[in-house]
Amino acid sequence: IMSGSNAYRLRCSLPAHEMDVRGLAAAAYPDGAFVSVSRDRTARVWVPNPSENQVFTEMHCMNGHSNFVSCVCIIAPNETYPRGLIATGGHDNNICVFSLDRPDPLFTLKGHKNTVCTLSAGKFGTILSGSWDTTAKVWLGEKCMMTLQGHTAAVWAVVILPEQGLMLSGSADKTIKLWKAGRCENTYTGHEDCVRGLAVINEVEFLSCSNDASIRRWMVTGECVQVYYAHTNYIYSLAVFPNGQDFISTGEDRTLRVWRKGECSQTIRLPAQSVWCCCILPDGDIAVGASDGVIRVFTESEERVASAQDLQVFEDELSKRTEVCLDITILRVMYEGKEYDFVFSIDVNEGGPGLKLPYNVTDDPWLTAHNFLQKNELSPMFLDQVANFVIENTKGHTLGPAPATSTDPFTGAGRYIPGSGSGDQGFAADPFTGGSAYSSSSLPKATTNIFFPSTDGVMFEQANSTQILGKLRELNNTAPADRKLSDAALDCLEKLLHVVTDLKSQEQPTAEQMSVLWRTSHWPEDIVFPVLDILRLAVRHPEVNAQLCGGTEGASLCNHLLGLMSPESRPANQMLVLRILCNCFSGSHGRALLLGHRDTVLSRAGDLRVVSNKNIHVALATLVLNYAGRLYGQPTEIEAKAQCLSVASTALEVVHDKEAVFRLLVALGTTVAGDSTAKDLARSLGVNSQISKYARVSDPAKVGECCRLVLDELK
Repeated sequence: IMSGSNAYRLRCSLPAHEMDVRGLAAAAYPDGAFVSVSRDRTARVWVPNPSENQVFTEMHCMNGHSNFVSCVCIIAPNETYPRGLIATGGHDNNICVFSLDRPDPLFTLKGHKNTVCTLSAGKFGTILSGSWDTTAKVWLGEKCMMTLQGHTAAVWAVVILPEQGLMLSGSADKTIKLWKAGRCENTYTGHEDCVRGLAVINEVEFLSCSNDASIRRWMVTGECVQVYYAHTNYIYSLAVFPNGQDFISTGEDRTLRVWRKGECSQTIRLPAQSVWCCCILPDGDIAVGASDGVIRVFTESEERVASAQDLQVFEDELSKRTEVCLDITILRVMYEGKEYDFVFSIDVNEGGPGLKLPYNVTDDPWLTAHNFLQKNELSPMFLDQVANFVIENTKGHTLGPAPATSTDPFTGAGRYIPGSGSGDQGFAADPFTGGSAYSSSSLPKATTNIFFPSTDGVMFEQANSTQILGKLRELNNTAPADRKLSDAALDCLEKLLHVVTDLKSQEQPTAEQMSVLWRTSHWPEDIVFPVLDILRLAVRHPEVNAQLCGGTEGASLCNHLLGLMSPESRPANQMLVLRILCNCFSGSHGRALLLGHRDTVLSRAGDLRVVSNKNIHVALATLVLNYAGRLYGQPTEIEAKAQCLSVASTALEVVHDKEAVFRLLVALGTTVAGDSTAKDLARSLGVNSQISKYARVSDPAKVGECCRLVLDELK
């Protein structure tokens, strides 16, 4: 170990756990304390012992997991929990949240389908988790707000960035992803193996470490600005000093390394194979946890250095350390009737016959190792050794190249789009445009909020029957022979259109008319749009709404519309489907149908934000608004509200049409109105900073006014 004034030396060794120490975090309370978690299924709080300067004492032990505990983070103190909370993740797929005054969890977060191996806490009580199930999840209170999907292998590392709404995840797929409001904004490539750790440097930079034995420094914008080499094996963890310049790293080469000014300035060897985790304590000391169950604390301070006797014990342990070995031979063979890329024969040094471990390069090595140990009733202590052997012995074997990205489907020539054409006639009779009610002169300035919550639902009512029917007959003439409508069928649709648009009409739509409408809505995509326009007007009628949106017919309608809304579809059809969905909200069957299929409908609709077509944007904004209106006053529907926030917030990044912006603002206001959890979530997603630019819009005045009211809600 380097000598000299600012070299780190041992402060104390804490025989803290019966098995590997997998996670460490500096605690919010009491001063100088930290938390450790272990494969022995416990989490423990350690506090400095006032009588002995260098030692820590166990203050609190927490139990809540039914399997190994693998990660920990601290939730910052708030009014309810002035000492903060402790969140732990484990191999039982759960996250347990503890307070400092009881051994059992306050609550448990369930939702991941495999080991939770990384946690990060943000402002306003949000928690970000990563799992072997390839997802990351955002939690607030006791609920999952959103699931971040996109990685193709285990998510080993997550961290919440200081800028609101930005989150990072690192994965065994070798990539790091940047997420904003629940959507992937950037993918960072460069590491040649699993990404194992992430650490924030400042608002615009972060570090990552990997099984490729390198540490990389990145700009959030995407550039890798530096690569640090010194470790000789997998690097498991990183921590950055408060100066934002220097950092530490630990790994499978049995070392803790201290990095200053971009150089490895000190290497501390440890008497354990895997140095899993590290954290920097408030006094600048470093705590590390390792596979021998011991936590070791190192210090620069002369006052806190261990006694000469303890330093000698540490040196002796280092010299005694010996290695355990697994003997592996590779055979490429069939195993149990299946062909595998590799079948390893693993000899566990007990003199028995070798055990077979089949493996394909597409498998997750940790999962394979975990299943192998369970199947053969071997000690879980071998997990990382087996996984690492598999990785070592399959290096250099990869699969074919990734498919090229698909081309942009939206390059078709301009087409006739119903509801567009001259000016903005598509929204002439729309309650959300024009009209004295919304002119700023008649408004007492933002004292009353006439914009949200908006719970009545906004429909697309405007109809030009002559134009629609003219187009329908014209296209019917060019339709393929087997799809041509008979005159009787055309009359049916004309009659139906009259019934649903003439408010004075005493007639009811007939079963035959609805059947023809449903059948014709399956016309070829290039000619179906006038039929969709009739469907848009028809679903507002209570009878049609009940027939087409109820029961099994409802599910069929929903699937058919989702198909027409796919990114490859024609913009005219996409826009009309969005309007049909908005109008479904006019009846109870339609509302029930759309709430039941909300997840798929909103995510498919949200994807259409990238089509640069203002009619699509207005319809998308209206759909989010109608969902928000149905969720108002339902605090238990937080996951649904989270999706509304996410879709509205990501749409606002690309939407420029003022009417669409206005409706998205109303949707945001309606989603957070009267719901403190939804407000916290909106704040943590950075909605405030995202919409603040609209507060100055004066044309139309309603945009600026509504924006200021939403900002007031989120203060």
